[in-house]
Amino acid sequence: MMELLKNIGQGFYNAWFPERRYLAYLSGLRMTLLISLFAVIIGIAIGIILAVIRVTARNSRNLVIRILNRFAIIYITVIRGTPMIVQIMIIYNLIFTAPNTNPIVVGAVCCGINSGAYVSEIIRAGIESIPIGQMEAGRSLGLTYSMTMRTIILPQAVKNILPALGNEFIVLVKETSVISVIAVNDLMKMAGYVGSRTWDVIPPYVIAAAIYLIMTLGLSSLMSYFEKKMGRGDRK
Repeated sequence: MMELLKNIGQGFYNAWFPERRYLAYLSGLRMTLLISLFAVIIGIAIGIILAVIRVTARNSRNLVIRILNRFAIIYITVIRGTPMIVQIMIIYNLIFTAPNTNPIVVGAVCCGINSGAYVSEIIRAGIESIPIGQMEAGRSLGLTYSMTMRTIILPQAVKNILPALGNEFIVLVKETSVISVIAVNDLMKMAGYVGSRTWDVIPPYVIAAAIYLIMTLGLSSLMSYFEKKMGRGDRK
């Protein structure tokens, strides 16, 4: 038993200290955080646009809006119905064919396109949870549809969707691990690199899993803080 524990400890030591291998994890973590940040921004932008299009199309006879709504439905159906790793391989080989493409751009676009489909449905549900009277009140005050949506509907919808949106962002951080298949040096890729140096892949991947766990716990705590703060604001 003592010999087994010693071997396990030695494995983790070799995966972290020799040749300053901890720097590889930190480099991968930095890449993962940057990709996650930009993917969240892209996902929110796509999600808001698609959600507004789908909500607007309910009561609109405008041909352009109806065409855009059909495109949004197809986009959401395809993205939600296919594995993320397949989407990444298609997007990477279809769009990012240049050898000097920035890996942060590649990862952020691939993950952001995937996240946008889920975010759009979350935002759409949040918008539809707001009573129709709110829109009518804004229009009666002389606001345009877009101004009412931006200044009245969306701010209220954010409060309703914050928990679901937070969960989506946490999932996105974890799902960025699959971009290692396109040679992006994220946390998972660097853990694999360390494993190839030590000839023992278990300790590096356990370390990577622990780092992901710390990140997700931190994000969960942050989202809980914002939820409580917004809840206190409502009670006032």
